[in-house]
Amino acid sequence: MSLDLDAYRLGAETFVSELDREYYLHMAGHKPELRIEPIYERHAGLFDRGQVAAIREAAGAARADEGGRRLRYLLAFALDGLLGRETRAEAEEVARLEATLEVETSSTRTPYRQVPIEQANEPEPQRRADLEEARDRLLAARLNPLHLAAMERAQTLCCELGWRSYADAYADVRGVDLERLAAQTRAFLEATDSLYPELVDPRLERAGLPPLGRLRRADVPRFFRSSELDPAFPADRLVTSLEATLGGLGVDLRSQSNVHLDTEPRATKSPRAFCSPVRVPDEIYLVIAPVGGRDDFAALFHEAGHTEHYANARRSLAFEYRHLGDNSVTESFAFLMEHLTEDPVWIGEVLGVESPAEAVAQARASRLVLLRRYAGKIAYELELHAAGRDLPSMPARYSELLGSATRIRWPEAPWISDLDPGFYVACYLRAWALETHWRRALVERFGERWFGVPEAGAWLRGLWSQGQRLSAEELLAGELGEELDFEAVAGEVKAWPPAAG
Repeated sequence: MSLDLDAYRLGAETFVSELDREYYLHMAGHKPELRIEPIYERHAGLFDRGQVAAIREAAGAARADEGGRRLRYLLAFALDGLLGRETRAEAEEVARLEATLEVETSSTRTPYRQVPIEQANEPEPQRRADLEEARDRLLAARLNPLHLAAMERAQTLCCELGWRSYADAYADVRGVDLERLAAQTRAFLEATDSLYPELVDPRLERAGLPPLGRLRRADVPRFFRSSELDPAFPADRLVTSLEATLGGLGVDLRSQSNVHLDTEPRATKSPRAFCSPVRVPDEIYLVIAPVGGRDDFAALFHEAGHTEHYANARRSLAFEYRHLGDNSVTESFAFLMEHLTEDPVWIGEVLGVESPAEAVAQARASRLVLLRRYAGKIAYELELHAAGRDLPSMPARYSELLGSATRIRWPEAPWISDLDPGFYVACYLRAWALETHWRRALVERFGERWFGVPEAGAWLRGLWSQGQRLSAEELLAGELGEELDFEAVAGEVKAWPPAAG
């Protein structure tokens, strides 16, 4: 079929903006239902199988120039869109159920999306476990059939389009060697294996939680919440500390007319902060449901990293470079900002904490749990999405791989819901590695107080202005002349001192 790239790009940008706006309105609690099916219907021509095949053919024949780069990004978009269109009914129903279901225990009824918040603030271990079991029963009975139907349809479509498997499709369109990345994360697990309990168990004990090996997933939100650190991370300093930090980098958050800060409480608002880049760089939403505590600060700063990256992208960039590309890049800036909430200099200067060692040790322990969890996730997702996998065995395999990586008693129920679409898990892992390089360069060039140096902000804005034209590997090589490798993360972790009990 004929391929009008100019018309396709115009339609694609309109579609992305409409879809992101709909997700913002739903996830921010402005509307109870997620209505994405009408959006896909209005733009059905973008994701016709023939259209996707034509873009794939054009991308395969393209030269290694800017035109070829844009085509490869469009191919990833077209594949995502086709799979999204074909699974839109399930996505809408999952969103509706998550926004309306209540988890019932013997003593309480809790909105489905509020369970992690309840667990984070619940001191009684039995109630945390009851909430987990009740939620997992709902997940298995009401949500997992929808997740499974969507996943199997997506896997089938990838094969019908000519790829051997879903995993092969996304390794191709993302331009990432997923097996190599998984090997690097296996090496990370081995390199940090003996350090893991040394760094995490003292923090678990301090939080009144069981050690690794006996810790349950129901306890993890409580661990991340680290309520004993609330005095150091007060809710009333959440937004002001972000404003002060950005101000030190030469960014006035309140005067950014393209950034909309949404902090209003709403019953169905997502409990986790998120960024919605409706129109890059002209209309960006930063959304948070303030709770307070270290984890809340980390979430807000993470999403602020996305926000500033999108808000500072050059308006003249092609659509593909503003909205598409390698999301490891935007995630690296999100992790860079998030890391400030575990930086002892930042904690001392911005939050006024005289002895930040406890907060630093907690943040590092939490991050190591998360890193090891994602190392387990990529191994699991590669098995789940490989050709010829044994589907009935996958719930147990999920529990085994996640449990082995984290040493946490991991349930089977989330085996099909705990997935990152399109192997986004690889974006997170590569972003953690890239962030390590950015932070090292900032400290070397501007000192440990780089977050208060306007010249550091100018350097970051120069990176942000490029949008996602370059891949993580290309951007790092061009800016610092270095090679992206997960070993950088392992090296940093091995340099951490053991946590004090």
